Amino acid sequence: MSEFDTQIPSAFDPFAEANAEDSGAGSKDYVHIRVQQRNGRKSLTTVQGLKKEFSYNKILKDLKKEFCCNGTVVQDPELGQVIQLQGDQRKNVSTFLVQGFEALVLMSLFPNCGFLKYYCG
Repeated sequence: MSEFDTQIPSAFDPFAEANAEDSGAGSKDYVHIRVQQRNGRKSLTTVQGLKKEFSYNKILKDLKKEFCCNGTVVQDPELGQVIQLQGDQRKNVSTFLVQGFEALVLMSLFPNCGFLKYYCG
C-alpha cells in the first residue's frame, strides 16, 4: 500500500439516517391537544403526551383555576394519563404549556427554585 489510500465513494443514500433503527426516528415527544365534539355546542379538550414525571393533578388544578373550567385526569390503557377539560381550551392550553415550558427551562438553570419541586414532585 502506498501512503495515499484511495477510497471509492459508494452510493449515497439520503434516507439512511431515517431508516436506521437506532437513530431515534419517531421518538420525538409531542403533546397532543385535541377537541372532541360532544352534543350540540358542548366540547371536550384532551391533552396527552406530557412527560410522566410531571404531576398531572397539579397541572390540572392550575389549568382549571386559570381557565375557569372543570376537568379531570383519565387513565387510559393505551395512551396513559390524559387530561380532559370542559370546553374548547386548545389555544389556552397551548399558551399555558409553552409559557410553563419556558419557565421550566429558566428554572432548571436555578435548581433551588420551588417551581421544579411543585410540578415534578
